[in-house]
Amino acid sequence: MAAAPLYCVCRQPYDVSRFMIECDICKDWFHGSCVQVEEHHAVDIDVYHCPNCDVVQGPSLMKKRNNWHRHDYTEPDDGSKPVQAGTPVFIKELQSRTFASGEEILMRMKGEVVTPRYLERQGFHYPIVVTEMEGLGLKLPPPTFSVKDVEQYVGGNKVIDVIDVARQADSKMKLSEFIKYFTNPIRPKVLNLISLEFSDTKMSELVEVPDVAQKMSWVENYWPDDSFFPKPFVQKYCLMGVKDSYTDFHIDFGGTSVWYHVLWGEKIFYLIKPTSANLALYEAWSSSPNQSEVFFGDKVDKCYKCVVPQGTTLLVPTGWIHAVLTSQDCMAFGGNFLHNLNIGMQLRCYEMERRLKTPDLFKFPYFEAICWYVAKNLLETLKELREDNCPPPTYLVEGVKALISALRTWLKREVTEPTSEVPDHIRPNHLIKELTKEIRYLEEEPVSGSKPVKSQGSGCGVAPGSNGCPATRSTLERLCQARRARRAARRLREQQRQAPKVPSNLDILERHTREVLRRLEVGPLEEVKVQSNQILSAPRRERPTSPSTEEAIQGMLSMAGLLCSSKPEKVASSQEHWWSSSSHCSPLEQREAAQHQHRLQGDKSPMDSQGNSSEAWDNQGLPSPLSRSHASSPETDYQYCDPSMSPPLHPSKRHAPNPPPISNQATKGKRPKKGMATAKQRLGKILKLNRHSRVFV
Repeated sequence: MAAAPLYCVCRQPYDVSRFMIECDICKDWFHGSCVQVEEHHAVDIDVYHCPNCDVVQGPSLMKKRNNWHRHDYTEPDDGSKPVQAGTPVFIKELQSRTFASGEEILMRMKGEVVTPRYLERQGFHYPIVVTEMEGLGLKLPPPTFSVKDVEQYVGGNKVIDVIDVARQADSKMKLSEFIKYFTNPIRPKVLNLISLEFSDTKMSELVEVPDVAQKMSWVENYWPDDSFFPKPFVQKYCLMGVKDSYTDFHIDFGGTSVWYHVLWGEKIFYLIKPTSANLALYEAWSSSPNQSEVFFGDKVDKCYKCVVPQGTTLLVPTGWIHAVLTSQDCMAFGGNFLHNLNIGMQLRCYEMERRLKTPDLFKFPYFEAICWYVAKNLLETLKELREDNCPPPTYLVEGVKALISALRTWLKREVTEPTSEVPDHIRPNHLIKELTKEIRYLEEEPVSGSKPVKSQGSGCGVAPGSNGCPATRSTLERLCQARRARRAARRLREQQRQAPKVPSNLDILERHTREVLRRLEVGPLEEVKVQSNQILSAPRRERPTSPSTEEAIQGMLSMAGLLCSSKPEKVASSQEHWWSSSSHCSPLEQREAAQHQHRLQGDKSPMDSQGNSSEAWDNQGLPSPLSRSHASSPETDYQYCDPSMSPPLHPSKRHAPNPPPISNQATKGKRPKKGMATAKQRLGKILKLNRHSRVFV
């Protein structure tokens, strides 16, 4: 076929994510949705006629089927080529095969027993089957939940990837089209849907994953809210497959563990243990050119058959190789999760994916990034356990060793591969060094004089059937709570950073003083500084100053909300004199000054922001020197008070927050508080900058 044009004949722009088909007669291109041709149908068309050419040339010509055992059913059936996986002949042969019973490896348990503590103690190395759901923490829709309900909750326009089972190839289609296919009793082919992740849809509210998967998940425990990388969503999948759907042998991405629950219908799992020999055979089989022609179950010592009927939950551990056959029309829910129990196996599976050049679409999203996050958190865990004098579980020590090796490999790879998944706030070399130090400490100086006994469970030098190390469990639980608290603190800091900053009294004082000094003609600057020190520190009588200088400084401090008068009439008169002396103020400023003077004349009693008098305000924890020994002294006519008593703010016109309480120390000749000293310093600095000038304009 020729290259696709920029536009479909419907004039919609060409979209690479949408399937297009070319008419073999007129050579025009069409979006499949414009001519009602699905992508999985197009592979069956030999010669396509568009709707215009169909009138003259007749309908499109379809490919002729020549066999039932090859992915390309047009190949001649001469018996020379073997059966390929997923074809009708393969499915029939699979159902007639004999396998080892799954009961040899399955652990049948009640839901209330399947807990993180149990798996940490006993290990998670074999598949678990749960038939009694109580206590598992799994929430699901009722068995009457249908595929049409899925369409209603998820949305019919969602584009999904479906697998054409007979060809073992995927194609895209809208969910509404798949539901239409699923509910049709006549199905020309077998389509399977196994990749519908619905965490971002309304259906997510109907499903809660098992507690063991939620509490052990790396993503839920270690992925930070402020990560540069998008959070992976792999915990909620809806699987809908018609009878005879088949998924060939595979390991779930990143070596993740997986949970399945069959809502209705039935699935059959073919399970292979992830021994070193089996993993080597699997990698060789996956990279072979005739992979689809070889049934991997025949290459290993044992392949176990496990039937999962309606209402049953199956948990598959890390690295288990498995194939799945849908023996009846089925709807199931499932999810994937990484955890601390099998870190080494998870890393081994990931490296195998890299060697097999698995496309990113089929790998765990940002696997390396989450490993860096995990390493950072496990370092804190090891330090906490050492401080608590409790040895870490054996699985954790071995997992950290494997993680250190992997992180070193990835850092070396950074030289040749530019795509980095190292989070910005993590110092990789330092992190590896610190982890190595903790492991060396455990190996050289074991806690309590003896090394922990290796066991299937938690270690800590206890028997496998015991409850493990209480200190370890309590420490791990405490660390989880601490991580949650740190996340909440980070969110609070983000909100505070985004909130608008309110200027302090000192900021307003500085702005206002600079403005006034440009406008006022004052006496010697040394006299101004002496007068400011008198007002801000202690009520001591110094040499007299000029009235204009005193009024200017008092006006500056009063405008900043740091100073008010215990005699409202004096404040009003001084402010009136100060404002009137500033004849060069703008008309807006003069109007505001006049309004403020009118308010002061109308209310002779100074009030705080709650309507209380200054005396009552002082009695609420802000002691006033005026109300005690210096009530009649002229030196104490001014005191610190609420900013609401100050004139309209100039030049910013913004109200400042209430000033901090001032103790009596300032009025007794003792050292002033930090805020007062800072005010003096800032005012002095402003005046110092203008030392050589006597007139400010």
